[in-house]
Amino acid sequence: MTRRHVTFSCEGHRLVATIDEASGETGLLLVSGGNEVRAGAWNGQARFAARIAAAGFPVLRFDRRGVGDSEGENGGFRSSAPDIRAALEAFRSECPHLRRIVGFGNCDAASALMLARGADLDGLVLSNPWTLEGEEAEAPAQVVRDHYRRRLADPAAILRLLTGQVPIGGLIRSLLAAARPSPAQPVGLAQEIAQGLAAFSSEVRLLVAERDRTGLAFMANWDKSDSRLRRCAGATHSYVEPEAREWLAMQVLEVLKASYPGKMPLPRGRQAGGIGAAQHTSPCTRDEAARAGEPFRGSGGSAPRIPSVPE
Repeated sequence: MTRRHVTFSCEGHRLVATIDEASGETGLLLVSGGNEVRAGAWNGQARFAARIAAAGFPVLRFDRRGVGDSEGENGGFRSSAPDIRAALEAFRSECPHLRRIVGFGNCDAASALMLARGADLDGLVLSNPWTLEGEEAEAPAQVVRDHYRRRLADPAAILRLLTGQVPIGGLIRSLLAAARPSPAQPVGLAQEIAQGLAAFSSEVRLLVAERDRTGLAFMANWDKSDSRLRRCAGATHSYVEPEAREWLAMQVLEVLKASYPGKMPLPRGRQAGGIGAAQHTSPCTRDEAARAGEPFRGSGGSAPRIPSVPE
């Protein structure tokens, strides 16, 4: 596998990215969520990029301003549209054979892509978009109801309730929250991302992990009959389960293949020839360009906090 590191500029700051090369004319721009660096927790995004590149599609992932190896101030996902567009321009410059580029983001990276109205990409894969605002945001009623459905199926949870180990006050507040009707229309951030996505005219796929509170909160504010929705039963937020990880890769590859304008690329190992290293590349400050994998990288900060639900 050919993996190299590049730098590019965003509003006067030096940003760092990693490219997994492949011969395909459709590429994947991988946007990190929360304050996560481009390698991902436990190297998850690096492995995911390698999987997609092995199928014939180049992948670029990057640290936005103020995160990981990149310079500047971290303004959060709401201010990351310039970073995404700069990364897209760098991807096209470093891989000039690309004709189409699809963006992928999980959590607030998906929301960032929606707020950016697709950021001039040719397609979007949006997973578990973040819709909650503020540290004190309440979990939507649908999330609370799902939590208690699972609790009622757990004998240990029922035993804790019957033996007085569950705070009654918190339980009552949660039951009242579960009784709230879901909003008829998206509000707040959910409304903003809906409006942003409505301005994007190319292909979109929406992915929801059904054991993820972020995904369930998104569904509470979204049209459940949307034909672009795909749900993964049993999956948690980052698709760490083997079946969920495979499902995620297949969803992304389906969009990449549908976006491919010509003959499909051959999988890695069957390609005729290779791609020469582009100019203006440079090693990262803490990564080794010669390695096929990347070391574990810390999150660089906390991810958005999911409102808790009492026992």
